[in-house]
Amino acid sequence: MKPNKKIKIGNKIIGDGEPCFIIAEAGSNHNRDLSQAKRLIDVAKDAGVDAVKFQTYSAETLYPKEMSPLRLLKETRKPFDIIKEREIPREWHGILAEYSKNQGLIFLSTPFDKEAIDQLNPLVPAFKWASPELIDRPLLEYVAEKGKPLIISTGFYGLREISDAIKWARSKGNNQIILLHCVGLYPPLYEELNLKAIETLKKRFNVPVGLSDHSIDVVIPAVAVALGANIIEKHFTLSRKAKGPDHPYALEPSELKEMVRNIRNIEKSLGSGIKKPVKREIEKERLIRRGVATKRFLRKGEKITAKDIITKRVGAGAVLPNDFYKILNKTLKKNIKADQKLTWRII
Repeated sequence: MKPNKKIKIGNKIIGDGEPCFIIAEAGSNHNRDLSQAKRLIDVAKDAGVDAVKFQTYSAETLYPKEMSPLRLLKETRKPFDIIKEREIPREWHGILAEYSKNQGLIFLSTPFDKEAIDQLNPLVPAFKWASPELIDRPLLEYVAEKGKPLIISTGFYGLREISDAIKWARSKGNNQIILLHCVGLYPPLYEELNLKAIETLKKRFNVPVGLSDHSIDVVIPAVAVALGANIIEKHFTLSRKAKGPDHPYALEPSELKEMVRNIRNIEKSLGSGIKKPVKREIEKERLIRRGVATKRFLRKGEKITAKDIITKRVGAGAVLPNDFYKILNKTLKKNIKADQKLTWRII
């Protein structure tokens, strides 16, 4: 199946040459408060992102009930219990999708089980896929069968696992694949970000590639865009001081807005890659263009010598410096004062 370099999600096109598609990841930072979830959507709208995303999971389908606390992550409670407290009420989906639409945003939510996929399918134009589920072949094939674009995060895994995931999706006739480089740490260290992997994924798989960024940094996403990222996904919150595990590494409203501004400014800065002066630069150059000027008063009929002339920023209209030697021994047609631009009309 031939790679698809441009993917349409809602009214947006994702791929090289298109504006970066920015996803504000609300995740579980709604704290099971519908009004707070709506405020998060308001913040996303104000920041200027393209889409707002939540997560749809169930403790029963994500972790065993008696699984021990993840000590490496400094957790003291069982994963099942933590997830159970953070589940998004499924009846919210339609409400949040409609609210997002009214705010001019694309609504997305990451599903973690088949029921979530089925519930979200009529509400989302694409499915965002979490990194740990990259290797879940049955679940990935199930979502691929829905025929919608798949935005697949690739944290924890390398090229072999990514290649397998793409193969599974394509085996179900789904060729609308976008990859997100990701580091599955919250937050990662700068030396762990490996942003050059964006280019590696793009060259290897020939599909749109972006970054799911877990750093607490408003510049890193813009750097990723400069490196070719087509999508940026970033966690955000109303306050990093809020209670809950996902708030501490998320951007606050003013930071999310700054991140978007950085990305859009970088996009403007990248240009076409063709090396040529811009219009305003051309206009300025005419004012300060270097040319040949006189060092002393020269009379009509005199022959020009190297001692009589100098190059200065005299502006457009003068003999150019590259013709300096061509005018030596030329005879002047009229008088010219000292420190004046020398033009071809009087030689």
